[in-house]
Amino acid sequence: MSAFHRYSAFRGIRIKYSKNIRVEGLVLLNPPHYSIYIGKSTHVHISNFKSFSSKGWCEGIDMMASSDIEIDDVFLRTSDDCIAVYGSRWDYHGDTRRITVRNSVLWADVAHPLMMGTHGDHRLSGDVIEDIRFENIDILEHHELQENYWGAMAINADDKNKIRRVVYDNIRVEEFELGQLIDIRVIWNKDYNPEPGHSIEDISFRNITYFGRNVNPNRIYGFDAERQVKGVVFENLRIRDELVLEPEQGNFDINAFTQEITFTVETKLRNEGK
Repeated sequence: MSAFHRYSAFRGIRIKYSKNIRVEGLVLLNPPHYSIYIGKSTHVHISNFKSFSSKGWCEGIDMMASSDIEIDDVFLRTSDDCIAVYGSRWDYHGDTRRITVRNSVLWADVAHPLMMGTHGDHRLSGDVIEDIRFENIDILEHHELQENYWGAMAINADDKNKIRRVVYDNIRVEEFELGQLIDIRVIWNKDYNPEPGHSIEDISFRNITYFGRNVNPNRIYGFDAERQVKGVVFENLRIRDELVLEPEQGNFDINAFTQEITFTVETKLRNEGK
């Protein structure tokens, strides 16, 4: 696919206004834009899929205003976000719900391995992005020169979006070149968004292991008193084999517009004294 120009906006696979779609057993080499692009679709299953890209904006699997998406057993080495979950964008309008990504390996040469929240319906009341689950994932690289786009696991609520009920479970992150492990922010990115986000609520990180140096602070920021981050739980977060039970221990930067940020250990481990 490298014969197609970078600005052709040609996608490897485009799924729009569709339902009951299965993508299985394919390998894409150097698509000039998205590997798989999902817009206003439902009940899409992707499995045993691989993609390798090198050009600017060559993202992996992006979904907009879609629901009931299952992604299982994929390998993505992409030159932009590997997985991105959005609300409304372009001609696709509506909330995004019930997305599952599991048993996969992600390598982002630029931007985020796991990203959500940037785009929504700012003209009205924004969108709801909810019931998202990432489980049993290996993140091999995260290399981003722009600080505003850091985060191997990133939730950035823009465009009046409400993001809630997101679970990261059993995620292993190798040492990466440049970025940060976790970025949770209600923000206003004026490069893309006419309005700031609304809120981020009920986010769970379970059994996360990071093997890197953790040099850059992990951010948890609300935007203001009305647009906050609320209810983030870290259970069994380990950085360089050290169990993190305090924000300072994990190099977290948490601003004043947040509530109920907790670090804990699983009950079984606590009873075993580990």
